[in-house]
Amino acid sequence: MLQITTRLSIPFAEIEMFAIRSQGAGGQNVNKVASAIHLRFDIGASSLPDRIKSRLLGLHDQRITGEGVVVIKAQEFRSQDQNREAALERLRRLVRRAAITGKVRRPTRPHMAAHRKRLDHKTKHGRLKALRRRVASE
Repeated sequence: MLQITTRLSIPFAEIEMFAIRSQGAGGQNVNKVASAIHLRFDIGASSLPDRIKSRLLGLHDQRITGEGVVVIKAQEFRSQDQNREAALERLRRLVRRAAITGKVRRPTRPHMAAHRKRLDHKTKHGRLKALRRRVASE
């Protein structure tokens, strides 16, 4: 089980991981050893609660495909085990980010004194501008 929070976890059976060859420099080792990890996690078919599924699908993250599959590629380490742990940690952070709900914003109104003060300021400013006008000559 991949532990996300104290109450939330994902069974490893729902996570697909494949070893693939890493990209970039690395000499002959890069051509022989499949040390990178390609992780796939289907959000819709997972055992996550519906509210977390919908929040995950609502995230604007480039790692989530249009079909609702999280795709993570970890290749920063030379060891396959370290890359596997890095990929799982990225998935853990992504799901944890979706599990956190923010505070509900309750709209407020300005109090009466602030309303009166704003209108008084507008009136005074209007009078000041009126004094700057040209005097009409008869």
